[in-house]
Amino acid sequence: MSNYDYNFINNYNALFSPSTVHCKNTGLVNYMTRYNLNKILATYKINGMPENWAKNFVQYVLYCQGFMAVLNTDLWGIIPQNCALVGRNVQYQPRRALITNPWFDETYDLEIGTECEILRILPDYDGIMDIVGVYSDLMALALETSGISMLNSRLAMVFGVETQAQRESFAKMLDKLLSGDPAVFVDKSLFTEDGQPSWVQFVQNLGQNYISDRILADMDTLEHQFNVKMGIPDVYEKKERVTNDEIAANNADSSSLPRLIVENLSESMQKVNDLFGLDLSVEYIHGGNDDGKQSVSESVRPE
Repeated sequence: MSNYDYNFINNYNALFSPSTVHCKNTGLVNYMTRYNLNKILATYKINGMPENWAKNFVQYVLYCQGFMAVLNTDLWGIIPQNCALVGRNVQYQPRRALITNPWFDETYDLEIGTECEILRILPDYDGIMDIVGVYSDLMALALETSGISMLNSRLAMVFGVETQAQRESFAKMLDKLLSGDPAVFVDKSLFTEDGQPSWVQFVQNLGQNYISDRILADMDTLEHQFNVKMGIPDVYEKKERVTNDEIAANNADSSSLPRLIVENLSESMQKVNDLFGLDLSVEYIHGGNDDGKQSVSESVRPE
């Protein structure tokens, strides 16, 4: 699943739109991507999978790639697999699925509807990694900026040096201080001839550089927006002068994509169930009450 990391998404999107500002700390981006993706996996549950299906494989392929094939094999039975969709019918729907795997002796070229079926989460056969990637990048950027703000607010000093050795000594001293050492011992050469320190405080009011509280509030807003778009249970804080129409609009926004995902999963599961005699269903766990309370579970089973 590492193909869907920050670098892959950035390179893919750069083919269609200019690259924009991204978080420099890709570790933070990967962390936020896994965090947001795991919330989605916990919100949309797939039930009825046979015992020989790897649940994590199905989840990651479906939500990251957007679709996968289900086929019947002589050796492994009915299994889900990555695939490529080829051919188009009169309504521009895919006609065949190409399936390769190092464990297969040959490439499967199967007709959709008779020899295999396709599970998908959206009408365009795409996944949700574009949405996850955008918000994960923004949230990681906010987290990185918050850390820098905290660092800048802890210390604002100017050092006067005469030699490269003094410069390196000051750098080591500062590094130890920022690492949390309670006491740092320095050479007397770092002081002036009259014994005064060779550094001065550049900014007296360090609080004016502190913006971490506002950045973290913005990060909470970004996470709330992501949760709303993906239909993930979230705590709704009613603000002053918020009208009922605005609350209804928020509820509509939080239900549009989830309904589309559930509808497409349910529809494609029905085709898989009919062809292979399975009992797949999707369960959507959401906070569907107007008062903001959560713990609503809706199981959608294909008819």
